[in-house]
Amino acid sequence: MTVSIDIGEMAGGARAGMDLEELLATRLLVQGNSGSGKSHLLRRLLEQSAPWVQQAIIDPEGDFVSLAEKYGHVVVDAVGTEKDLQMIAGRVRQHRVSVVLNLEGLDADRQMKAAATFLDGLFDAERDLWYPMLVIVDEAQLFAPAAAGEVTEEARRRSLGAMTNLMCRGRKRGLAGVIATQRLAKLAKNVAAEASNFLMGRTFLDIDMARAADLLGMERRQAEAFRNLERGHFIALGPALSRRPLPVKIGAVETAGRGGSPKLMPLPEQPKAEAKDLIFTPSPGEAVPMRQRIAEPVVSTSDVLDQLSAADREAANAIEPAATLLDYGEREETIGRIIGEILAEPEAAFQPIASLYQDFQVRCRIAKLPGGSPDLQTFREKLSVARAGVEKGDIDDSDWQKAELIASELPEDMRGVYLLLAKAALAKDPCPGNIEIATAYGTRSPGRARWLLSHMEERGFLVCATDLRGNRIVTLTDLGWQTAPGDEAAA
Repeated sequence: MTVSIDIGEMAGGARAGMDLEELLATRLLVQGNSGSGKSHLLRRLLEQSAPWVQQAIIDPEGDFVSLAEKYGHVVVDAVGTEKDLQMIAGRVRQHRVSVVLNLEGLDADRQMKAAATFLDGLFDAERDLWYPMLVIVDEAQLFAPAAAGEVTEEARRRSLGAMTNLMCRGRKRGLAGVIATQRLAKLAKNVAAEASNFLMGRTFLDIDMARAADLLGMERRQAEAFRNLERGHFIALGPALSRRPLPVKIGAVETAGRGGSPKLMPLPEQPKAEAKDLIFTPSPGEAVPMRQRIAEPVVSTSDVLDQLSAADREAANAIEPAATLLDYGEREETIGRIIGEILAEPEAAFQPIASLYQDFQVRCRIAKLPGGSPDLQTFREKLSVARAGVEKGDIDDSDWQKAELIASELPEDMRGVYLLLAKAALAKDPCPGNIEIATAYGTRSPGRARWLLSHMEERGFLVCATDLRGNRIVTLTDLGWQTAPGDEAAA
């Protein structure tokens, strides 16, 4: 069966048709500068072919997610791990569902890795699932660059390999690549060379006009025609379009992208004084730069000496050991309160353990703690938990007792961090950032936090993974709990 879809009109008012079956066999390349109408053309093609063929769109800007409401496309946001995305791609081929891979919000490096993972998942499907599918890649020069850029070599190599597989070997697997690019010179030649159908839009650079003319079999002197094309007008050539270059005006679309060109509008009327205040006055809730923050008060040396002198006087009074269970209960409460007071002071969380223990002993004498102050080992254990900001009463759940039991078997410097991660996992909160973990560990260095997590992972206490947006996910192996994705650079 031959299916011809209407993409617009040719000169003279005749309808411009595209042979869909021929397109699946011969692929399509669309080129045009920004604002020439490439996205409009792709949307027209997608809308017209949606009832006839399965579609997968690699969308770096989130422009095509609007197809979901009218045409039933499933929007796949690039979250989770690469393994998750590859499994989703396999299910897409299995169930023949049209999808939009939304890469909005990712940097270029992660966009390339996510696109490569998804395309590999489509490509590696079992032979029984090789149904026809249009794979549309917008801004293809991002995923198949002609030269190395600012992205990592690993990301470029993986993405270029996936795009090459799509265009060179995808036909036998039912995958028909439709790639759109702003500049042919930026697109890898081995990817562009596999397309047999072309729709060339407005372009201004001589090198791009000359290359477009060569692809369409036009003379060099005719290349100037690409500079004069209006928005939404393209020169079409190929077995699915026309046997000779023909101008085509792309027809209207039924859905709209979320981007579009910005519209001019007058500036708001604003008195000069008020405008200045808006710029230089922080908004409510806005983070204040470090240089504008007022330094926290520092405890003076004289204050410390006075505190030590008072402690020596109090030490003269003998402290009788706790004699009743009530005394022991009050003792634990007092110890917890004293440690909390110590950590509430500026810089206390980062002081050496010896200094903190000396301060703790002084405070215990002042408070006349029943039974005297705990030994250094007990203090270190309680301090590691308090530094993490975890209290037993925070979560009333029997599962929490399992976390405390496992934490008690860990080295003391890991216990607080382990409970911090356990609390986040049990509450399904984002994974704590490096600064928060470093604070719980008693250091300012995010590098030390990363080292500690790696060390705990090597010893089998947890497993760290990174989702496609670069957020960290921690799984506590003994408990089977997993945190939500969290930004490791979060303050």
